[in-house]
Amino acid sequence: MRFATYEYRGEERAGVVRDGVIHPLPEGVTVLDLVEREVLHAAGVEALQDPSELTVEQVRLLPPLKPPSIRDFVGFEAHIEGVSKSLDGLERVPEEWYRAPNFYFTNPHAAYGAHDDVPVPAGCSVLDFELEVGAVVGRAGRDLTPGQAREHIAGYLVFNDWSARDLQKPEKNLGLGFSKGKDFANTLGPFLVTADEVEDRRDADGFLDLEMTVTLNGELIGRDTLANCSWTFEEMLAYAARDTWVRPGDVLGSGTCGWGALAEFWGRLGERTPPPLAPGDEVTLDVERLGRVSNRIVPGRTEVYLPRARKRGRTPRP
Repeated sequence: MRFATYEYRGEERAGVVRDGVIHPLPEGVTVLDLVEREVLHAAGVEALQDPSELTVEQVRLLPPLKPPSIRDFVGFEAHIEGVSKSLDGLERVPEEWYRAPNFYFTNPHAAYGAHDDVPVPAGCSVLDFELEVGAVVGRAGRDLTPGQAREHIAGYLVFNDWSARDLQKPEKNLGLGFSKGKDFANTLGPFLVTADEVEDRRDADGFLDLEMTVTLNGELIGRDTLANCSWTFEEMLAYAARDTWVRPGDVLGSGTCGWGALAEFWGRLGERTPPPLAPGDEVTLDVERLGRVSNRIVPGRTEVYLPRARKRGRTPRP
């Protein structure tokens, strides 16, 4: 099933989508509510019993749910290879990458819908997209094995982890992880697609073979498959749950697929071709079975107060 959260005539609602028609859930019920109560399927079956004439084209699609947290992994070797050369000048994938499916926490409060405009973040002149798939946790768990983790995934969605590359690079030098270079926008959508909808695309090694593409202003520039990820979502979820809890609604990003970001092209070509995103550009991400998100870049804030640090003496107080 496909679950959507949408705005229609000034009201925010949730519903089940079938053949482009939205069948509304009861007023006040959210997709996150259903995930937390583990009743997605039952609620969807009930909603589909009521006829509807409301179509996806009539509404503004919002992020399917409001995730409590977003962990974004770096699961594709091809992406790390290209970006490492672009941002750090490295000619190889760092050895540390192979040891574990590392992730960072990004901002769940900066989520945009499938067709929302995305403003350029303040101080950014090197804006980039990132083509990913997000897995949505459907059941709380801690210290999971990969085998157990499969039962904890409710479904999947398309995820664009927007990046301000010129803000991101100096932040890395402090060794604290990403800050404003990643804090400003995540596109989630268009729907939360339940796990059973893609289970038949799982290969012998446990990977989901779903085609992923990105077009920029109508031109196809990147293509890969989710099956090229180096860890399964079950392995990533088990790692995330080590020594801590994962909760219903948490989103785990796959990491950007190969040829799924401009920075990869820059690293491989040695020049910024295609150029960084600018107002007017439209980025469209397609993932087989999961759907399409398409966002246009618009101007953002230009005047921002940002003082430099005040230097203080290093002499300790007596």
